[in-house]
Amino acid sequence: MSHVLITGANGFVGRALSGALLRGGHATTGLIRQRGGCLTGTQEWVHTGKNYAGLAEAWPAALQVDCVVHLAARVHVMQDVASDPLAEFRATNVDGTLRVARTARAKGVRRMVFVSSIKAIAEADAGRPLREDAPSRPQDPYGQSKYEAEQALIQYGNESGLEIVIVRPPLVYGPGVRANFLRLMTAISKGLPLPLGAIRAKRSLVYVENLADALVHCVTEPRAGGQCFHVADGDDLTVTELAQSLARHLQAPARLLPVPSGWLRLAGRLTGRSAQINRLIGSLQVDTSHIRTVLGWRPPYSTDQGLAATARWYRATH
Repeated sequence: MSHVLITGANGFVGRALSGALLRGGHATTGLIRQRGGCLTGTQEWVHTGKNYAGLAEAWPAALQVDCVVHLAARVHVMQDVASDPLAEFRATNVDGTLRVARTARAKGVRRMVFVSSIKAIAEADAGRPLREDAPSRPQDPYGQSKYEAEQALIQYGNESGLEIVIVRPPLVYGPGVRANFLRLMTAISKGLPLPLGAIRAKRSLVYVENLADALVHCVTEPRAGGQCFHVADGDDLTVTELAQSLARHLQAPARLLPVPSGWLRLAGRLTGRSAQINRLIGSLQVDTSHIRTVLGWRPPYSTDQGLAATARWYRATH
């Protein structure tokens, strides 16, 4: 069994991954900034150095790790108040990531799994599901920083011998989800009318437990070394279908107004929210055939099962 160090182990994906690894008999250590929040059974290591400054010096002498899964990041935000957002994203998502990689290699770690984002290559699929070798055209500082981190890790891995595995999930949902997905559930549960009844474009999603299962494969499978994988549920839905399914599981009415996409785009331009509207109504499907072929991975849960679990959590906690 492996000993896995997880950055951000007390976060949304980190807790799911810790649980999957522990159930598989692996040892887990969480590298976190504030104590608390890790699953029982995960050893906590608190390091407060900004962007992992001083990580090598702080590494516990007794800590021997086989693989690092790097989840911690400066995440995408809708209204970024930083004076230079790209510089802030680079400091954390590129420089900080490389600092983790270099420290891991110096401490004898053999593999690093980097959880990137589909935003590292695109915001839309241009008519066909995105493969791992699609041209990279990130559209915002977050996506740009994730793409640059991927490239820096690949170069470092080639130079040092550290095995790099890159995973690009689309939108991740599940119990504990935040941001836009949580706001959508809140609006539906309150019975609010939403202009989502006529959206035909499909978007890939990944249930957090499916992502965790895929990451376990990336940690443990020898064939994963040096690979890049897109991971998704495989049951791609339109936003209309997503809202209808959530309403059913939330036991709430689906009050979806059939507003044409053109009208939504116009509203986006008039309100300065074109990027948000385009993400809502545009097609973004990912091709997961590579991880299925190389690692034999199949998502253990369907999208409907994932949405049902997410709705149960919401009803129990809100």
